[in-house]
Amino acid sequence: MTDTATVEPGETGLLDNVQVTDDTKPADNSQKVEIDHKATPAGAAEPDEPLERPDFWPENFWKKDSNEPDLEGIAKSWGDLRKMISQGKHKAPEGGKYDTATLGEGPVAGALTEFAAKWGLPQAAFDELAQRTMAIAEESAGPAIDTKAEIKALGPNGQAVINGMVDWARGLVNKGVWGKDDFEEFKIMGGTAKGMRALLKIREAYEGRVPIDSAPIEGAPSKEELYQMVNDPKYKTDPGYRQKVERMFQQFVQ
Repeated sequence: MTDTATVEPGETGLLDNVQVTDDTKPADNSQKVEIDHKATPAGAAEPDEPLERPDFWPENFWKKDSNEPDLEGIAKSWGDLRKMISQGKHKAPEGGKYDTATLGEGPVAGALTEFAAKWGLPQAAFDELAQRTMAIAEESAGPAIDTKAEIKALGPNGQAVINGMVDWARGLVNKGVWGKDDFEEFKIMGGTAKGMRALLKIREAYEGRVPIDSAPIEGAPSKEELYQMVNDPKYKTDPGYRQKVERMFQQFVQ
């Protein structure tokens, strides 16, 4: 029990005689609490725990390697969608008048346009279909062939070599040795200088040396003049004259 403070007359303050003793110290009921600053709040994911894609988030905009949303991808997709809608490409054009700038003119453009109009494809879907079609066509066609370079690679009489081989192939078709399909394969194989040389070797294996590698004669007649020489009666009656004309045809460079 503590003493009651009394105020004596003449003192200046209400608390001058109040003292603190051991008996009057308030009890220390505080407890030492240690706070772990590394503790994870209740319900929060652990730092090393991988995130899971929410059901509402599109799977194609979720980075599976890093388990996080693809914010850049979905933002770009949204921008592309707004652009497509603003250009009216989200619907089929009126009257089936599709923009065929990607395809250009030709049977492919006509076929795709007819297909798209039949099924009411939006212009955006038509553009994607056209791009994929052109990509497949380019892959199938392979690299473009420089015909001038290939003719040059055959030598100074490159065109004469080609003309002679074409006449030879046509002769095989006329004789019934080759069909039209064989001639088409001949055109593919003979589309390069290497292929033409290979065919020439096959021909020479049966016929002997083909005389088309000689240099053209200076001042040789034109193609029209050669045809006039063929129409000359001597071409049928004079073997020497006929051989001369044939050699000129072989040396002729178109």
